Amino acid sequence: MAIHIVWHPSSLAHEAGPGHPESRARLEAILHALRAWSGPAPLAWHEAARAEEQAVERVHPQSHLQRLAEVSARGGGFLDADTGMNRHSADAAWHAAGAAVGAVRLALGDGAAFAPVRPPGHHATAERAMGFCLLNNVVVAARVALEEEGLARVLIVDWDVHHGNGTQALIEQDPRVRYVSMHQWPLYPGTGHADERGVGNVFNVPRPAGLPRTQYVADLNDAVARATDGWAPELLIISAGFDAMSGDPLAGFTLEPEDYGSWVSDWRGLGVPIASVLEGGYVPDRVAAAAAAHLGPLG
Repeated sequence: MAIHIVWHPSSLAHEAGPGHPESRARLEAILHALRAWSGPAPLAWHEAARAEEQAVERVHPQSHLQRLAEVSARGGGFLDADTGMNRHSADAAWHAAGAAVGAVRLALGDGAAFAPVRPPGHHATAERAMGFCLLNNVVVAARVALEEEGLARVLIVDWDVHHGNGTQALIEQDPRVRYVSMHQWPLYPGTGHADERGVGNVFNVPRPAGLPRTQYVADLNDAVARATDGWAPELLIISAGFDAMSGDPLAGFTLEPEDYGSWVSDWRGLGVPIASVLEGGYVPDRVAAAAAAHLGPLG
């Protein structure tokens, strides 16, 4: 069985500002690693389509989409202190959302897919771009799975070291989606307390920096087990940020690339299609190694 890789060249054209940590170098490193892939299953490459308007508008109002279009049209600019755009950014965001949708559809048809795209998405709320994120790619894809593909239960697991505040805000009143996030606390964006439960569908695992990596691995596995106890998902979407690794400049977790493969191997036991979508991670070579490691068990 092939592992599907869904991306778009516009992801390399987006720039968030000079010296910004969310740079094209991180995606270039992933693409280089995957093009040299020698894993257990072949990779099938797909160029993403632009997300359909109906899919994006289920998540974001026209006012937000219009603002992104206007900023790109005038050549770019900063939406907040951390979140910048250039003239290609709106197009990249629409294609990143389209890649997430494409990865979900391919996974549902054939078992596994990865969307290595940027800009990332898990901080984007319905009406606000923030934390390097413009559109919430995983929620757009989850809503397509529910509304167009006929699924009834979607699990989102977010292992990015920062809490996906946008994802939580967008799904916390929807019992069809369960959201599990392990993230460093305290750290940007300051959300993700363990007692934030939504309608019983939010499972936050805030943890301090510097714990043994085995502790982080076990704690996220425990949270996934709790989220799926008596609730069988039909699809797993991973918000695949790789900034929880030792040495990342924006955080202090201690994971190694093989830990991501360990998680995916364990979650294969859920018996459901798996689609992952790139989020953070700011040491390009380390991100590339972790991205490849998490794909190995999908073959």
